[in-house]
Amino acid sequence: MHRETVFVVDDDASVRDSLSLLLSLRGHPTATFASAEDFLGAVAPDWRGCLVLDIRMPGMSGLELQRRLAESGPTLAVIVVTAHGDVAAARQAFLADAVDFFEKPFDGEQFLAAIERALAGLRSVNAAHDASPRPRPLTVLSAREREVMALMMKGLHNRRIAADLGISPRTVEVHKARVMDKLGVKNLVDLVRLVDNERS
Repeated sequence: MHRETVFVVDDDASVRDSLSLLLSLRGHPTATFASAEDFLGAVAPDWRGCLVLDIRMPGMSGLELQRRLAESGPTLAVIVVTAHGDVAAARQAFLADAVDFFEKPFDGEQFLAAIERALAGLRSVNAAHDASPRPRPLTVLSAREREVMALMMKGLHNRRIAADLGISPRTVEVHKARVMDKLGVKNLVDLVRLVDNERS
């Protein structure tokens, strides 16, 4: 598979079918797998694109598959989906560099936008490797994380941020934790200081 492909790994056949149809209608090549084991049995080093990964599946979990790929697999952007609203597991996925996190059921347009961001991020990473620019701390944040950070710095609470961005307060909590972890800050004051330094 030499084109950018969206790989859907979910034990629910209806989810696989609906996501494959949604993605195909937007022109994204797709491949679906019923388990993490099936995906690992097929994956090849030259695969490129985005992996849509359910957290809880029979057998190997989505988080374990994510770890395996980080160790030895191809470079794929990861978007996590779950029906359980498991913030701890989602945060663990983010710490392993997941791009976004969705609770089922989720909005199709927001999901497609996340796919586009993930694929664009991969292209940017490849271009950055070619150009070898000097990294800046804020560049480690995804587009959604930067949106959440901007609203955090305005002093908005989780519910207001969630309403402004069209996501759940639980998802805002995950993104806020991810911003803090990525930037290595412990509180809002340190975050504001870091951002001010970056902009000066």
